[in-house]
Amino acid sequence: MQGFANFLWLLSMALIVFSGFALIDAATRREDAYRAADKKTKPFWLIVLGLAFVVNLIFNILSFLPIIGLIATIVYMVDVRPALRSLPGGGRARRGSSSDGPYGPYNGGR
Repeated sequence: MQGFANFLWLLSMALIVFSGFALIDAATRREDAYRAADKKTKPFWLIVLGLAFVVNLIFNILSFLPIIGLIATIVYMVDVRPALRSLPGGGRARRGSSSDGPYGPYNGGR
C-alpha cells in the first residue's frame, strides 16, 4: 500500500506542476493574442487555470474535481497554447527598449 500511496503523491505533484506551468504560461501571454487566436479571453483562462491549480492543491487526486482541473489544463495546453504560439511574437508580452515607438524602434530620423 505504501508504494501506491507514493505513486498517488507523485501523480498529485505532477498535476500541481502541470497546472502551475499552464497558469504561468497563460499569465505571460498578451491579452490581445487571445482575441486574435479566437480563444476566449485571458481573464477567463486565468480563472479556469487558477481554479484548477487551487483544486489540485486542496483535493485528493482520487476525487473528481482534480480530474476536471486536469481536463481544463489539457485543453489549454493542447488547443489554446499552440494557437497563441502560432501568432507573430508567440503571443508573449513584448519587452522592447525605451526608444520603441508604437510603430517600431525609433531610429533617430535616419
